[in-house]
Amino acid sequence: MDSMKEANSERHYILLVIAIVIGLVGVYLRFADFRHASAVANIVLAIGAGVGLKAVFDIIK
Repeated sequence: MDSMKEANSERHYILLVIAIVIGLVGVYLRFADFRHASAVANIVLAIGAGVGLKAVFDIIK
């Protein structure tokens, strides 16, 4: 049962919320009007996806 308590830990869900916020920032940057907006948006989205995957795999573990 210890693994169940670890999976329901509050820190996992905080990390998921942070990943969602980072992803939303990346989406909104796609509509920004500056020179390298698309490249910056892609990088921010990749970081958000990485953080989200880390959180999900920590929950599964």
